[in-house]
Amino acid sequence: MYDDLIEAKEDLEAWLELANEDLDEEVLTALEKQIKLFSSHLASTELATMFTFEHDKNNAILEIHPGAGGVESQDWAEMLLRMYNRYAERKGFKVTQLDFQPGDEAGIKSVTIQIEGLYAYGLLKGEVGVHRLIRISPFDSSGRRHTSFASVDVYPDMDDDIEIEVKDEDLRIDTFRSSGPGGQSVNKTSSAVRITHIPTGIVAQCQNEKSQHRNKATALRLIKARLYEVELKKIEESRRQDYESKEAIAWGSQIRTYTLQPYRLVKDHRSNSEVGNVEAFLDGDLDEMIRNHLLYIHAHG
Repeated sequence: MYDDLIEAKEDLEAWLELANEDLDEEVLTALEKQIKLFSSHLASTELATMFTFEHDKNNAILEIHPGAGGVESQDWAEMLLRMYNRYAERKGFKVTQLDFQPGDEAGIKSVTIQIEGLYAYGLLKGEVGVHRLIRISPFDSSGRRHTSFASVDVYPDMDDDIEIEVKDEDLRIDTFRSSGPGGQSVNKTSSAVRITHIPTGIVAQCQNEKSQHRNKATALRLIKARLYEVELKKIEESRRQDYESKEAIAWGSQIRTYTLQPYRLVKDHRSNSEVGNVEAFLDGDLDEMIRNHLLYIHAHG
């Protein structure tokens, strides 16, 4: 990213130098294009400096759940799904649908998607919360204005990125003679290894190799794999508790309001940033709002 920025800067300087010598229309057009390119690289690099959480670079898992209100909220949830799909498309990210429960009449009851791309989680983590929509309902024959709610959850796709720290003092390592096949040389030496992770009581042992060193390395990998599974379960439990303790998906808890009637405006209630082009926003043009939120978080710690 930094190399791209420097390259764009050098190209811009070259065009500026050329423009000083010849101000014809072709040069000015190229210069304007290069300024936009440099500005884009500068904005992306600036945002990257705000990604300080160790998992910001990860892919993202995004979940959408409609609030109370039946078909109205379920339709709103589907609108949000389309918005995030289009945003990912604009960023060149890959989207994979992991779970989808359609609504009874329209919309969705819940959806989970994986968004793959550099800094996907860092960009989208600010979307967590309740999103409110105010509009004339297409499902109301009387044409009345309705307010709908949906919640968005985003968490990093840990995949293989969880690093399990195993302290030496937390391990008890025992060696013993192999009881399995392998020849007299195996049975006569204490090459088998059993490792106990004292804080959790997890035990792993290996006696397949003649080398005690290799058996120890394998047993340690087994310990880490089992601790990894424990960590995954903790994450799932934490997410479940967070969701159960979350404020009701209703009035007063929204992070953002999308107003389509009587005026058209998207307002983020945290950073107080506003976007007037609601159509473009719902079509995935989230960059300005996401950028403003990250700047707000960066400034306020």
